Amino acid sequence: MVKKTDEKALDLIIKEMVEAVENSKDEIFYIGEESRKEYEKLQNELNQIKNEVVVVIDEGDELDKKVKSSRIRLSEVSKHFNDYSEEQIRAIYDQTHKMQTDLTMKREKEKNLREKRDEIERRINALGHTVTRAEGLSGKISIVLNYLNEDFRQVSELIQDAHEKQEFGLKIIEAQEEERRRLSREMHDGPAQMLANILLRSEIVDRTFRERGPEEAIKEIKSVRTMVRSSLYEVRRIIYDLRPMALDDLGLIPTIKKYLANIEEYDHINIDFNALGKEKRLNTKYEVALFRLVQESVQNAVKHAAATNIEVKLEMKNNIVLIIIKDNGKGFDINQKKEKSFGLLGMRERVEMLDGKLTIKSELKKGTSILIQVPLTEN
Repeated sequence: MVKKTDEKALDLIIKEMVEAVENSKDEIFYIGEESRKEYEKLQNELNQIKNEVVVVIDEGDELDKKVKSSRIRLSEVSKHFNDYSEEQIRAIYDQTHKMQTDLTMKREKEKNLREKRDEIERRINALGHTVTRAEGLSGKISIVLNYLNEDFRQVSELIQDAHEKQEFGLKIIEAQEEERRRLSREMHDGPAQMLANILLRSEIVDRTFRERGPEEAIKEIKSVRTMVRSSLYEVRRIIYDLRPMALDDLGLIPTIKKYLANIEEYDHINIDFNALGKEKRLNTKYEVALFRLVQESVQNAVKHAAATNIEVKLEMKNNIVLIIIKDNGKGFDINQKKEKSFGLLGMRERVEMLDGKLTIKSELKKGTSILIQVPLTEN
């Protein structure tokens, strides 16, 4: 009876975890659909404006011919001024003036329609990128759901002992709640919030153009482009936080290279990576742990130390892996403990689980150096 109860509890936990991720997927889908609707709406408006531009151009060209003809007529009147009555002269002048005024208004209308058309095309392009990224993020979440549905259910089947399942269930509850909060917070504060802001800013661009002119509108467009780039970076970061797929396919060193290249490109800093020794695949537990250690060290250097140059050195030997991460950031006092400094604490615990050693050297305004030594007891 206890065994069946524990199995049901674990299954319920897994079900709730899956539902939480599915809800996040639904929210991303909603953002994508709203962007798609706005895209279609603007596309219809663009087609209408294009038709109006064609009509205005034709009307303007026809009016231009009439103006030229009227000017010729006016020139003849001027040459034979005495052959026309005062009323005839006034009528010809008034007619020419009216057509010139109408032509000027037509050309101005054509200019405004062209500018509006160009602005809508820019907005459509931005929304198209938003829809594509929303679809991509939804696909990544689908992959996460597959892992949750398959891997965790396999865990449930493998755990047979009732007492072990109870302890494991309690650990999953803690990890699940923390991961749910983290994923929900990152999705809300990161890509979801950015996508929503992009929609709002795209509307602001139109209003800015009409109220403050094209220069201010261009500034807004650049801001939207920056937000899109940030959103893409956040998506990549979340994927890496969940688990970089390249780690399983390519191994530790190629995955670290790819990760550091992304950080270098987005944060505009210099990262030198040097791999020594014979490159080889390690046991999964080593590859995951070592990648996370490098990831945490680099993130600390970028976010907290404000480093502009980072050096990462990894050396594989037969029975040990050595990793050195150096930065030129602002450093810190290693003797002063900070509240909620979970990053370094997590790194120490991860290294200790592998029977390794973590050495940190840092001085204020002189940067930080981290040495990680992990013995290889399994291959």
